[in-house]
Amino acid sequence: MKQTFTVTGMTCGHCEKSVTQAIKTLDPQAQVVIDRSQNRVEVQSEQAREKIAEAIAEEGYAVAP
Repeated sequence: MKQTFTVTGMTCGHCEKSVTQAIKTLDPQAQVVIDRSQNRVEVQSEQAREKIAEAIAEEGYAVAP
């Protein structure tokens, strides 16, 4: 299922990599597309939205509800 998150605090490629890695640790099969200029993270995953948001937040980024 495709889910879209608004994530603030990503300022560079390293930030994108950190967010992607956090999601892929939770679900290695996840497909992640990040547009940091729009603060948007699109995730194709069967994981619960709350779990993905939690993984992103643990990396230090704010996830809008």
